[in-house]
Amino acid sequence: MPEIEALGIVKRYGGLVANDGVDLSVDRGEIHGVMGENGAGKTTLMSVLFGLQAPDAGEIRLRGAAVRFRSPLDAMAAGMGMVHQSFKLFASLNVWENIVYGAEPTRGPFIDRRAARAQVAALAERYRLAVDPDAVVGDLSVGVRQRVEILKALYRDARVLILDEPTAVLTPQEGDALFGVLRRLAAGGRTVLLVTHKLHEALAITDRVTILRDGRTVASLRTAETNPREIIRAMTGRNVNLNVEKGPPHVGAPRLTAVDLIIAGAAARPAVDRVSLSVRAGEIVGIAGVAGNGQNELVEALVGLRRPDGGRVEICGVDVKAANVAAHRAAGLAYIPEDRAAVGSALPASAADNLAMGFQRAAPLARGPFVIPAAFAERARALIRRYAIRIPSERVAVGTLSGGNLQKVVVARELSHEAPVLIAEQPTRGLDIGATETIHERLMAERDSGRAVLLVSAELSEILALSDRVLVMFEGRILADLPQERADEESVGLLMAGRAQEAA
Repeated sequence: MPEIEALGIVKRYGGLVANDGVDLSVDRGEIHGVMGENGAGKTTLMSVLFGLQAPDAGEIRLRGAAVRFRSPLDAMAAGMGMVHQSFKLFASLNVWENIVYGAEPTRGPFIDRRAARAQVAALAERYRLAVDPDAVVGDLSVGVRQRVEILKALYRDARVLILDEPTAVLTPQEGDALFGVLRRLAAGGRTVLLVTHKLHEALAITDRVTILRDGRTVASLRTAETNPREIIRAMTGRNVNLNVEKGPPHVGAPRLTAVDLIIAGAAARPAVDRVSLSVRAGEIVGIAGVAGNGQNELVEALVGLRRPDGGRVEICGVDVKAANVAAHRAAGLAYIPEDRAAVGSALPASAADNLAMGFQRAAPLARGPFVIPAAFAERARALIRRYAIRIPSERVAVGTLSGGNLQKVVVARELSHEAPVLIAEQPTRGLDIGATETIHERLMAERDSGRAVLLVSAELSEILALSDRVLVMFEGRILADLPQERADEESVGLLMAGRAQEAA
């Protein structure tokens, strides 16, 4: 008997059918992958399973019995747990307080703090999830916070654990440690549902994978009996080239330079601590690092969103340290921001308007002081076709799009700028395999046309595949500047964790 089943799940949002008769069956003690392109319905299905959304049709069965969850509280009471990509923790509380919150052991009318701490310590030891029960969560690394999230679910005796993109912000070593935990959970009879877009992870850790396409289940494959090409074809309906075609770089003069950049942090330590870097024409320089080690602050200074406290920035020889964003643009910069919603787009505006940003004052989109709406529309339609953006028309507000399709809008606009310098921050975050292939091809084309590309990505595989040089950031400093031939997953992963001597 399956541990959990979804039978004919339908979920509509207005005229959009997110889940169209989805079927899913997961056995007890299984690690089961859920994969699919952007908009395939993965997140919606997980939301239905965990009680965040009510299905319009279909049935969920837990250990053979039909269930209907009115909220996540009902799901948790039935033995479900979910670790979201954005952790749901109180940064100011310590570990044991976060884990027992809402289900505290009591002694009379009071919380039994000693019992709570002891229960958390015993649970962590049982599942070999190393955490300090008394540590303040805000002081913990991302990898340790994820352990706290898993312990929260186990404390409530979750028999079915859903993990949404769990390695998105982990080093390779932390990811390996997480997989060890998941294997132990499965061996102990727990059931794991793993939502991931990383093909190598699915092949390494899952027993089976269910693949969704256009809101429907198209395949359920036993991992040991399948291969990357079969999974990708099921996801996309076509063959996708997994290898980045990359010739040797033909580098020119420096186009982007930072010298001794200093940016103050919230604590005593600077967020960026005397960082110097140079990106030359015709090369891709990647910045690798676990989230929160100064990458965001560094990029904000390079693009004009933040004024550095020391040092200087030059774009194509122009000192832009004290300049605003518009001056950085004028000096020759295009920018794909990490936050596509707050920084990269105007959500209430149409796709046509968003795709015209930065071009709207010049021909062919403008004539004198007047914009030409027909030219806006024509440009938008061309980019929508080129980047396969799923949108009813260019007149639709981009705030109605999925995260992956909004990312495509931002990437399409910035890559069409033809600026000599491109800063790409998490350019494929939230994108499926087919869209990622397209973006990788475009970034390589930018490099081969002579542009200087600075790539910041949480995906180490992306950094290693695309970069001619790799800079590794840790605690606001650049620990290493590695040529492509010396950059591998193990050494870069150790540097990302601050273990420079082991990586040497």
